[in-house]
Amino acid sequence: MTDLAPPPHRGLVAHPSSPLPSSLLPAGTTAWLITDGKAGDLAPCRGLAEALGAAAEERVVAPRPPFSWLAPRGPADPRERALAPPFPDLAIATGRRAVPALRAVKSRSGGRTFTVFLRDPRIGPRAADLIWVPAHDALRGPNVIVTETGPHPVSPDRLAAARTNPDPRLAALPSPRAAVLVGGDSRHGRFSDEDAQALLAGLERLAGEASLMITASRRTPGRLRAALAELARRRGGFFWDGSGENPYLALLALADTIVATADSANMVTEACATGAPVLLFEPHNLYRRHGTLFEALKRHGTVHPFAGRVEALRSKPLDMTLAIAQAVANAYIGHRDALARHTVP
Repeated sequence: MTDLAPPPHRGLVAHPSSPLPSSLLPAGTTAWLITDGKAGDLAPCRGLAEALGAAAEERVVAPRPPFSWLAPRGPADPRERALAPPFPDLAIATGRRAVPALRAVKSRSGGRTFTVFLRDPRIGPRAADLIWVPAHDALRGPNVIVTETGPHPVSPDRLAAARTNPDPRLAALPSPRAAVLVGGDSRHGRFSDEDAQALLAGLERLAGEASLMITASRRTPGRLRAALAELARRRGGFFWDGSGENPYLALLALADTIVATADSANMVTEACATGAPVLLFEPHNLYRRHGTLFEALKRHGTVHPFAGRVEALRSKPLDMTLAIAQAVANAYIGHRDALARHTVP
């Protein structure tokens, strides 16, 4: 097991906010990102590719029955157009439906493509050459990278650019500003009316201390979305209604504090990369496996329970993206060198 995170009792490692290198990969390395197109799967793949300095092609797979039913254990759909050659040097994938596709690329490339899977593929460590999992997942093995937080595209460079050229819709709001990142229903549970009322009550209190900058998810229940928009209108804040450029990165960059709902580990992890205090709103039906991550983040001092108040104590940005990218680059270069030795006459 390649464990980039220290034992829990020692806390988490915060990566310094330094610029990413231009590339960790040899010049000319080709790469694919393989997903079924879900935003929550594309984000970590894009973040890792950016940290590697790879100009990756995004290949969206859409297996048809019965192949979609058999994923992740079954074969790839032989009619899958996204897997047409020439095959890349490096393929990064995540999501249940991408597992057979990644294995197919490995096989069809004659073993030349180095494969990386993000999160537990559910079929063991042999699903890819290298696998990253969060610490709350049980998968371990000699080719498994384990960290508390995963790769994402909220890099120090992107945050700095968003602060240098701030979104005028947000820059006009008085400080302090609170970014509010609201998720909602998922396959792991529903965002109940009780949860919605508790969140709204806390945000009402918070609006007395900070300007609210609110963005909701496609998963946010309609009634809650409408109530959030009304709250922002009534208290002089901002609610993104889907018009204009997506302000997600700008919200993170300009926030003095961040409220995030605990239904999305990705969202919380990205918030932690800013260095702003993260106030965690935990629904009653919190996904149990995320609890380990959130408790670790609380011990680190990056995350605090949401109580409707501004948390002034900032922490170091917590971002393992570059460390994961370096591990991937090292493993890929070892793979490439082994191929070269094998083909020398």
